[in-house]
Amino acid sequence: MNNILYITGAGVSSESGIPTFRGEDGFWTIGSKNYTPMEMATRAMYESNPEQFLSWYYNRFATYRNHGPNEVHHWLSDKNLITQNIDGLDGKAGNKNYIAIHGRLDQMTLFHHQGDDVQTMQTPWDDVNEDNLIPSLLNVFNIDSKTKRPILNESFKPYVLLFDEFYTELYRISEAQERMHNADKIIFMGTSFSVNITQMALRTAVNNGIPIEVVDPQPIELPYSNVTYHKMKASKYIQLI
Repeated sequence: MNNILYITGAGVSSESGIPTFRGEDGFWTIGSKNYTPMEMATRAMYESNPEQFLSWYYNRFATYRNHGPNEVHHWLSDKNLITQNIDGLDGKAGNKNYIAIHGRLDQMTLFHHQGDDVQTMQTPWDDVNEDNLIPSLLNVFNIDSKTKRPILNESFKPYVLLFDEFYTELYRISEAQERMHNADKIIFMGTSFSVNITQMALRTAVNNGIPIEVVDPQPIELPYSNVTYHKMKASKYIQLI
């Protein structure tokens, strides 16, 4: 069994001090004063209210941008890996060809129609002045100063897949699907199976008879017989094997 595909979620980065998405202190369980996370983390919100969106995104994500990888990220550095995390810690640990299927915190793109061929670029987070946060963010992402709205193909957008967006080649979706189909085994680490990419991988495994392992202290019971559960954190798992 030479081709093992690892698919990781927020639980892997929790030991680097980054809150999980759906835990008590998670990104999706903490909203703003006016909006739930499901409303905030959308393309529609970015288009209509970039001030709220960028402020939320900065405080919920960018404030963790200097955190470092933990032992699990380092262990995965030479593995066939798809991560749902946008924190970039797998890259910091040295993995040269992992797929960040939901984007990268340290990068941005032109604000474009989904599916357009655009390049990623580094987000100049260090140019953000926290004492003057919103105007500084609007400047970094080149939001129109009069309308306070992003301009198509002129403004920038965080390189992150939002709830009302779909997987495109920008996020290497075809390559991710190919890796799933070619896998001899798929190992899920620290994920709640509540996003499309994990459901896609699960369907692929079921259809192709690919064995699955789930590494999580409280794993979700999957509707598939060929599953091995490891009820532990990923850090404990890598020590045991």
